[in-house]
Amino acid sequence: MSDERQIEVLEEESAGEKTEVLHLPARLPANSRAAAAQRLEERPEKPPVGVYYEAPHLVTHPRGWRLRRHYKRKNLHRSNLRYALAEKIGTQWTLMPLAVISLAVIVVLTSVLVGVAGLVSATQERFGQQVVTLADILPKDNLKMYDANGDLIYQMTSEGLQTTVPLSQISIHLQHAEIAIEDQNFWNNPGYDITGIVRAALDDLTHGRIVSGGSTITQQLIKNAIVGNKDTIIRKLQEIILAPQVTRYYTKEQILSMYLNTVYYGEQAYGAEAAAFTYFGLKDTPTKKAAAQLDIAQSAMLAGIPSSPIARDPFINWPAAFQRAKDVLHQMRVQGYITAQQERAAIVEMQQPNFLHRGVVQNSPDAPHFINYALNELAQVLHVKVSQLARSGLIVHTTLDLNLQKQVFKIAQQQIQKMAAHHMSDAAVVVMDPHTGAIRTLVGNIHPNDPNTGQFDVATQGYRQPGSAFKPFIYATAFAQGISPGMPVYDGPLTIQMCCGLPPYTPHNYDMSYHGLITYRFALQNSFNIPAVKLLMQVGVDKALKTAEAMGITSYVGTPNYTMVLGTLGVHLLDMTAAYAVFDNGGIRVPPHAIDTVTDSQGRLIYRFVPQGKRVISRQVAFVVTNVLSDNNNRTYEFGKCSALYLYSNTQQQCYAGNPGVVRPAAAKTGTSENFMDNWTVGYTPDAVVGVWVGNDDNSPMINVIGVDGAGPIWHDTMLLVEQGKPVEQFPGPPPGVVKKTVSYPGLTSTDWYIVHNGE
Repeated sequence: MSDERQIEVLEEESAGEKTEVLHLPARLPANSRAAAAQRLEERPEKPPVGVYYEAPHLVTHPRGWRLRRHYKRKNLHRSNLRYALAEKIGTQWTLMPLAVISLAVIVVLTSVLVGVAGLVSATQERFGQQVVTLADILPKDNLKMYDANGDLIYQMTSEGLQTTVPLSQISIHLQHAEIAIEDQNFWNNPGYDITGIVRAALDDLTHGRIVSGGSTITQQLIKNAIVGNKDTIIRKLQEIILAPQVTRYYTKEQILSMYLNTVYYGEQAYGAEAAAFTYFGLKDTPTKKAAAQLDIAQSAMLAGIPSSPIARDPFINWPAAFQRAKDVLHQMRVQGYITAQQERAAIVEMQQPNFLHRGVVQNSPDAPHFINYALNELAQVLHVKVSQLARSGLIVHTTLDLNLQKQVFKIAQQQIQKMAAHHMSDAAVVVMDPHTGAIRTLVGNIHPNDPNTGQFDVATQGYRQPGSAFKPFIYATAFAQGISPGMPVYDGPLTIQMCCGLPPYTPHNYDMSYHGLITYRFALQNSFNIPAVKLLMQVGVDKALKTAEAMGITSYVGTPNYTMVLGTLGVHLLDMTAAYAVFDNGGIRVPPHAIDTVTDSQGRLIYRFVPQGKRVISRQVAFVVTNVLSDNNNRTYEFGKCSALYLYSNTQQQCYAGNPGVVRPAAAKTGTSENFMDNWTVGYTPDAVVGVWVGNDDNSPMINVIGVDGAGPIWHDTMLLVEQGKPVEQFPGPPPGVVKKTVSYPGLTSTDWYIVHNGE
């Protein structure tokens, strides 16, 4: 049987149809090898290239179909392009902006996070240490100055009034009022309060005005003490960053105490204590501070001020202050601090005419020059400027005896009034402790309220000629060189040839007469000029001036020469008084001082004066000078037995009647400058030294007034006042190296003290 298919065409005549019959080879099993081989033979051969097969070519599509298909495809391609372009543009203008915005948001958020992290880090680095030391960097109290008896004499208020008190001494009503209006979640929040910020905003919107602030008490404390009050977002963020740290370092009580002691209440009042005084005139009592005395109404009024100290100052804008105080009371009632009845009573109290009572700081009018001197001394001790002391927080205890100062001031005023006819208009007085240098009284002038001259302190700033009061320094120099007060000196005409083209100098005694051969004791006690000039010529100008400077004449004006012994150099009264104190203190100089101790507001000692004496003349010289200056008998010739240089206990009239009473030992010397321009009396008892100057501020001469008549009475009454109630005390006896002997000279025999050797 052939492998090719055999087709037999059978023509049958049935039905007139021609039928083709296809004869197929026998079917083999599909999976047999024979079938597989057979299938290999069934693949048609590839037709040869270029062979044309005759077959009918039928047209299956209408004419123009291809062209139409071409244009259709072309249009479809164009449509696809337009769609793609539209889709591309849509993507660019929708998805791309979204992508850009998303990217921008991511960048901004990242930047914010980085910025916040940087701000946190920078804030911690810059202010972290200040948080730890917050209690130390808070604004300090204003300086306060007390006298030796503990009486307040001065408050430095140029930069405000502030006094720190314990929280227990601040009214609980004020604590509640501040918390209610400023930070109602104070006791629970971490230092900042987001809900409080939102609540404050809603309250302000509801009321149409600022009712409460968003800053917590902790944040306000940070603002006032650390980051400053610049109104910026950065500052606000810094507050929030630091607030939790402050809360961790300090208790809520400490934070509240620091806030209430430093917050600004307007009218230059910082803290509750100052505000209680400033607005209501409250003062400390032995048991209660002023801040502890505040009632509900007063507390509400004060609590409403800090958020706007000027706009809500009750002295300036009462309606605004009153409305704010009512808001505070409302918050106190809502938060349960007070009852509705207490709220109504407080509102009624505020409307009373005497509700406000301005407190005014009144510094002592009797000691302005001492205060000024003390401030300058304190600035030198602490190496700062006086202006820097205002808010230093220092408590200064001085050497001033204010009661004595007041009485001495009156004594000086009365004497000036009494001598007004002699053209004497001003006086200055210094009282010192010779052993410690403590200044007990300093009257710079008697016109402290005069806008033209009241501020000038003659005692410490004025250079006035001391006249014969300068002579003891020359005599001390001579005694140190072996001259005795009992030695003779001839009081007669004297002319000195001066150098440098100056005319000859011819000194004269005050009484314009000569007294012949006299002792130096008699010459000094009666203030004769010619013997003093001769003594200066003997010891030398330079040595005498060196003695005066060592004893306390710290500065002078004028030219040192032979006229110096007559007091032609301008010096300070305080220096003269301090120099005489050296005689009183056995030759040891203790510089004058006005400051005793200085502490901070917590009582920590900052400074204490420790007397450090320095020997500037020998004990022997000091004794001899004191012995001469206290010799009342030898000055009777010039001053009489009842002069002001006698410390008699009875009146001068009783003295003239022969009943002077008790006479205290006192060493003193008067001085009168040329043309009666200056009067001096400087002297001392064993425990006090007093210096007095009288004259005129414009250096115009007085009319026939000498030291014993002008300055003498002030010295006398002041010294008796200082010694009042004290037992009569004698000057110390002669130290070793001083002997008393009688020596005869040609024409003169005297018994007096002689220094047989110098030093100790």
